[in-house]
Amino acid sequence: MTSLSVLRVLDLSESVAGAYCSKLLAGFGADVIKIERPAGGDPLRRYGPFPDSLPHSEKGALHLYVNAGKRSITLDMGQSSGHLIFRRLVEGAEVVVESFPPGYLTDLSLGYESLASIKPRLVMTSVSPFGQSGPYSGYRATNLTLAAAGGQMAASGEPDDEPMTNGGHRVEYQAGLHAFAATAVAAFSADATEVGQHIDVAAMECLATMPEPNVSAWAHRKHALTAQHVLEAPQLRARGFLKEIDHPVAGCLTYPGPPFRPGAMRWSAGRAPLLGEHNQEIYCGELGLRREELAILRASGVI
Repeated sequence: MTSLSVLRVLDLSESVAGAYCSKLLAGFGADVIKIERPAGGDPLRRYGPFPDSLPHSEKGALHLYVNAGKRSITLDMGQSSGHLIFRRLVEGAEVVVESFPPGYLTDLSLGYESLASIKPRLVMTSVSPFGQSGPYSGYRATNLTLAAAGGQMAASGEPDDEPMTNGGHRVEYQAGLHAFAATAVAAFSADATEVGQHIDVAAMECLATMPEPNVSAWAHRKHALTAQHVLEAPQLRARGFLKEIDHPVAGCLTYPGPPFRPGAMRWSAGRAPLLGEHNQEIYCGELGLRREELAILRASGVI
């Protein structure tokens, strides 16, 4: 297998970690269907920065990056008809990526055991702050608290001051990268054995596996590169790491490429989808629903 094009992925995630995992799957060829809330879509659409500091659900930098290359549909799985539609989607999928609180999907009768009864070779990847079990499993977290819990803040900051953490979503990107690797391995295994599995990725554990925090003397004593410096770096330009991608709402912007390059696989630099852009394509074209049924589902808030 020289690409992941044989995989269909249902992306239920509403976190950077889960979205980054499925972004990498999409980049290496998988057909990723982003399943979003009918009202408002993926919460990541509300994160900036935005052009001219004007919030817009289709122009946020975080959404444009982590949801690139995916198709978008809207679906409320909590409604009975939405529940049934999702189970139909699972029949044609190989992977489900989710980032809900542990137990949430099980309460909807959509946990791994239930979905595996539909598709025994299904791989489900659950990405959460502290994992699916243990005393912290029900806790919510931010990058700040995860950096502290994973031991990454101990070596940052000045000796006589409180610990400091990196900005942005570094912890979640690290968890997403681990989730991608685990999902790809599990998908290859399922392809050979016809047996799926439930992947449990805990962001805290991803950090704890790195005993020496990635803090350099250069960062402490001199100036780290700015975003503009990175965009202009001759090394990255020469290797084709940065790509121009056009978006119907956000316009043409520069995006980074993948964090690694498997020799036999090609990276596809696709754009982020508009909210619900592929509803008709998937519900009518692939599941066989009529347009009249789609209108009813839309009117009742199911999609």
